[in-house]
Amino acid sequence: MDEFLHSALPASLVFVLAGLVKGTLGLGLPTVAVGILGLFMPPAKAAALLIVPTLATNIWQLATGPKLGELLRRLWPLLAGTIAGTWVAAAIFADAPVRLATAVLGAALLIYGTVGLLKLPMRVPAAAEAWAGPLTGFTTGIMGGISGNFAVPAVPYFGALDLPRDELVQTLGLFFTVSSLALGAALAWHGVFSVSLGGYSVLALVPSFIGMGLGGWLRARIAPATFRKVFFAGLLFVGAQLEYRSFF
Repeated sequence: MDEFLHSALPASLVFVLAGLVKGTLGLGLPTVAVGILGLFMPPAKAAALLIVPTLATNIWQLATGPKLGELLRRLWPLLAGTIAGTWVAAAIFADAPVRLATAVLGAALLIYGTVGLLKLPMRVPAAAEAWAGPLTGFTTGIMGGISGNFAVPAVPYFGALDLPRDELVQTLGLFFTVSSLALGAALAWHGVFSVSLGGYSVLALVPSFIGMGLGGWLRARIAPATFRKVFFAGLLFVGAQLEYRSFF
């Protein structure tokens, strides 16, 4: 891990790529970065490295939306479930064998990539949110606490709420801000998020924001459907690589 982090160019390129994806789609920075970094280091360390850039970019995304108060009132049970699931799983994540954490991360990427490519039609009725929200949050927290990836099943769930585009982008910013804080606190409690990793995480801000700027430029010049297909296909590839590494 140290050898990879001390190689500034490849590490920076990972964060530029992850930021580019987030700048284009509104999500995907931790998914891409943890997925690629997980090929070179334990997923727990990769997730800890992502805390600062993930938090900063999501606060930026959260602040630009129109209805924060309304979203907080609607989504607080899901957010509370996410925090609880993250803390439950972080104890496993912190001490889990590298093969186990790698396998879980690979499975999460495979699920996320498959759901994204298939574009399965889903709808959550308003009456079901009272129980579906906390359950989705807790399940996502468990997945995120073990793998560092908070996409599944929360992102498909948000899509099933049929939110307007601006509200969906702000919802993703809110959710990933809360989940990043929960993961950072849990990993620090278990001794994974160290001062040295925090320093590397701060340095990752620059390439992450460069990538987000490039993503905003790219978003205006490429068909979103085309980019989404490439993005989810890439997740399937990285997920397959991680699964292979965990078993062989």
